[in-house]
Amino acid sequence: MKKIIIGVLFLFFCGEAAFSQYLPKANYNQQYYTWPVGAIKAIVANFGELRANHYHMGLDCRTEQVENKPVLAAADGYVAKVKVEPWGFGRAIYINHPNGHTSLYAHLNDFYPELENYVKVQQYQLKSWAVFLDIPANLFPVKKGQQIAFSGNAGGSQGPHLHFEIRDTKSEKVLNPLLMGMPIADNIAPDILRLAVYNRDISTYEQTPHIYTLKKLNGVYVPANGNIKINAEAVSFAITSYDRYTGSTNQNGIYEAVLYENDIPVSGFKMDSISYDDTRYLNAHIDYRYKAAGGPYLQHLSRLPGNYGGIYKSNGNDGIVDLKNEKTKAITIAVADPQGNTAKLKFSITSTGAASSTQVPNDAVKLFRPGNVNVFENEFVQFYLNEKALYDAFYFRYKKILDAGGRNIFQLHNALVPIQNYFTLKIKSDYFITDTSKAVILRSYGTKKDYVKAVFEKGWYKAKFREFGNFQLLQDNTPPSITPIGFYDRMNAAKLTRIVFAVKDNTEEIEKFTATLNGKWLRFTNDKGRNFVYKFDELCGPGQHELVVTAVDQVGNTTTKTYTFTR
Repeated sequence: MKKIIIGVLFLFFCGEAAFSQYLPKANYNQQYYTWPVGAIKAIVANFGELRANHYHMGLDCRTEQVENKPVLAAADGYVAKVKVEPWGFGRAIYINHPNGHTSLYAHLNDFYPELENYVKVQQYQLKSWAVFLDIPANLFPVKKGQQIAFSGNAGGSQGPHLHFEIRDTKSEKVLNPLLMGMPIADNIAPDILRLAVYNRDISTYEQTPHIYTLKKLNGVYVPANGNIKINAEAVSFAITSYDRYTGSTNQNGIYEAVLYENDIPVSGFKMDSISYDDTRYLNAHIDYRYKAAGGPYLQHLSRLPGNYGGIYKSNGNDGIVDLKNEKTKAITIAVADPQGNTAKLKFSITSTGAASSTQVPNDAVKLFRPGNVNVFENEFVQFYLNEKALYDAFYFRYKKILDAGGRNIFQLHNALVPIQNYFTLKIKSDYFITDTSKAVILRSYGTKKDYVKAVFEKGWYKAKFREFGNFQLLQDNTPPSITPIGFYDRMNAAKLTRIVFAVKDNTEEIEKFTATLNGKWLRFTNDKGRNFVYKFDELCGPGQHELVVTAVDQVGNTTTKTYTFTR
């Protein structure tokens, strides 16, 4: 009996050690950084969380659902860059630190006064509100805890918060701030909600996975209906799993997951550092087809053949479990957070034989494979995908239909298969296009529409895309509209604090907006791509003024309006 107990304890501790050693955690100074905002120490999103076409690359720090909380330098350093853009980060500050890291603070309102004035001068010199400025080293030194800005809701933000990142300055890889002593209390293990099993003798895009609901038994997750039997000889797994923090009900992203085959770790992933060059590989990390069709996130525990992202480690089989010879295997999936809180899913899986081969769809044109250059061309449409464009194989489908006006629509597969890289689509010229400079290609799928300017070349129109869908060549002759809000020609604007214009285009793509006051460029902001706003400053003093505003769409259609007003 004593030997049995010792053996069980040995296996238990070896299993725990294997889990911690298989994906070792980076070791950082736990006191280097301070919390970056003067608000409650809490987050609404963590590093590596799953988003549309990308991983979330930092922490979303709570600002108590209001704007203008003080944003603080997380450590000593100097302001190295400032970005202002309508989407994305909105208004952001980058600080370089002596330890080789860069911290980033995004969705800001005003910067601190000296920096705000500097940025404004640069915008007027460059005649551009949207800027990405490299600032000379040590022009703006900062100390740990110094206020550098006010929090806001600028750019791609959906509500007031501070987006905070820590990057390796040289490589620009984004690092997980929760590994660096951030004061987020967490003693709760992740939740594992469901298990998906795939037959890996066929593509993940040519099947619907077997989904198993889970229950907890003695602290361990197991399939609700018992151990698994499957008609396949090579399988892989995916899970729906979330992490939670003490005192919070938010479903945040998980930090790591490891797959064990007969108690041996064979594959796993860890969210400790991700490059922005790799963030789109999220589409290979999840079952993209299942999610795009309206299902939940399923995170693969195996690397798809075309996934070159850096979060995975495997024993050489990329997480595919071979059931051909050993028909039954014991599987453990361990999911952990940065603090080491761990949840486990355990079951056995048995092969009942090989599945029948995949039926080639009747409407399939050809099989596209990852790692290959995949080409499609006919008399109407042409494109090719480079060898790193696809994550898994699929049977490509094509169809040509006509709209109500008799114009061609080309159905290039569907948007349920993701593409990593842009590809050039060419569509043959037709008689509808009378002005080659005004041609656009419309990509649509469901309710989403994207218009891209098309370039005419040797009888073909070409544009770049990185999603499949329905494509149509159109001519855009409609100029943008410019509508003043609360402002009109010959107005006495003495009581106004700002001038606002709503600018819209039929393709929703405004290429350029320009405003001049008495012949001089005037700074209009354009947060979230909605309205263009000028807040009165020293450039518009008392007296009579002439304001000229011009909007240009992506094919050059132009609208110009002139207003006179007094202050």
